Amino acid sequence: MPRWIQSRRRPLPADRHRREHGAGEPEGADAARLEALRAAAGGIGTTLDEGTTCAELTRAAVRLAGGGAAVMRRTGKIVSGYEAIAGEADLLPDARWAMAVARDAGVPAADRQPEPWIEQPSTGLGRHALCAPLTSGSDQYGVLVAARHRRRFTRTEAEQLALLAERAASHIRHARAYEQVSTTAGDLQRALLAEPGRPHPNLDVAIRYLPVGSRVLVGGDWCETVRLHFGRTLLVVGDVMGHGLEAAVDMSAYRSSLRYIASSELPPHRVLRQMDDIAAGEAERRPATCLLARVDPGRGQVTLASAGHLPPVLIDRDGSTSLLPVTVGPPLGTGLGGYESTTHTLDPGQTLVLFTDGLVERRGEDIDRSLARIAALRFPTGNGVDDVLDTILSGLDARHAEDDVAVLAARPHTRQTVGEALDGVEVTG
Repeated sequence: MPRWIQSRRRPLPADRHRREHGAGEPEGADAARLEALRAAAGGIGTTLDEGTTCAELTRAAVRLAGGGAAVMRRTGKIVSGYEAIAGEADLLPDARWAMAVARDAGVPAADRQPEPWIEQPSTGLGRHALCAPLTSGSDQYGVLVAARHRRRFTRTEAEQLALLAERAASHIRHARAYEQVSTTAGDLQRALLAEPGRPHPNLDVAIRYLPVGSRVLVGGDWCETVRLHFGRTLLVVGDVMGHGLEAAVDMSAYRSSLRYIASSELPPHRVLRQMDDIAAGEAERRPATCLLARVDPGRGQVTLASAGHLPPVLIDRDGSTSLLPVTVGPPLGTGLGGYESTTHTLDPGQTLVLFTDGLVERRGEDIDRSLARIAALRFPTGNGVDDVLDTILSGLDARHAEDDVAVLAARPHTRQTVGEALDGVEVTG
């Protein structure tokens, strides 16, 4: 064969394989390489958190090719610096080159179909780097940057890294979509989470709300205070069946009807009756439990009415605790009615605590035992209502509850007269 033909002949498939994958590989190397790739890909995208996905990607890249790896994330036209660095960070190339690649990722070449990776031109430092775009469909999320010393990346290694980057990009797309939906849901929840009304000055009130789940701001549990005439205040806790945004929508409806009905100064059991009638007339409204406590500091009384709700707790001035008996009627929305009011003495300095079942209930535990745990709590004397709630939430480990928690503490006190306020004040003239 003429020498000029030999010099220009195309490499045979075996020649190409030896050049790109390395000569003398042991038998079964392809199978081992495929298994390693499968294992690496399976460890990417284990959560819906973008940062976690990027860290999983760079760790997988280092396990496959060695050296160091990092991600540059792209949001719109903004490109971050190196993030989620794994392996040997000092091998990573100049960030300006990787940033330029990240900005141009997805721009088609004019004369050819581009490879799914870009190698850095030789720098003469014995370091080799490549960028694999984080591309999912037509969306660009940045680049994976991989680098190592002395050895260039083979075509197989580049293809594997590009495949991992593509897989990570798909998970990043899901993570960003989830974040966007969560943000929208959060905005809606904040709109539903109305502040309770202000009680009369003769009543100290503190409220805490702990929704279950890290991304939930509001659910079906709620607290409310409504000012009535003659220095009285109506305290309310309620719990709509279910969780999440759907329960929150019904919670808002119950809350609105309560405010409207309570303004008519009806006794607590009649407020519940009217709320039940309204809810029963709406087929899609979820049932709810509710406890009303009308506090009258002037008379030293509290009048209770319950729609399927747990009884309140009374904390005496010495820190001892007891459950206040209340006649329990059916939940709101059933249309059954049958609510009754019960009146108890409530002296200045005593603290009334209303709460939803998420505060005390535990899976598989009898409700009487659950209530006994809160009744067994003891409180230091002289603490304010906020301190009382801190003691309850910590003593019952409410931040790890299995359900939403709403709890309200109220303490009546007598208002000082002008003479009492001036008593002991030295007047100089």
